[in-house]
Amino acid sequence: MLLYLKQNVNFVEIVYSKVIMGNTLEAIHLLEKSLQNLLSNYEFLKKENEILLQNNNSLQIKLLEKEHDLSIQKKEFESLKIAKTIEGSGSNTRDTKLKINSLIKEIDKCIIQLQE
Repeated sequence: MLLYLKQNVNFVEIVYSKVIMGNTLEAIHLLEKSLQNLLSNYEFLKKENEILLQNNNSLQIKLLEKEHDLSIQKKEFESLKIAKTIEGSGSNTRDTKLKINSLIKEIDKCIIQLQE
């Protein structure tokens, strides 16, 4: 973008010097070429922007899908941890009892909410 601005500044300087020298026809042709170049650059950048927007949209959709998959995996992991804790091996019976108590409290809360 900075390159385009520099080109435009250079163009203005050239046109100004040509007009001062009295060669207005040549300055007009130079202006016409510069405008065509700017329009061409504009069209190119417009298409490039459209492509980038499409890529951005598809990446956002993929990100949402991955976040959804991650939340499902986290829930499955928590369920697996609960199942392993409830299974109860000899070394973690205390953890198993604590987990069962917490589950009972959650169930009690749900029952209270259903009764309201």
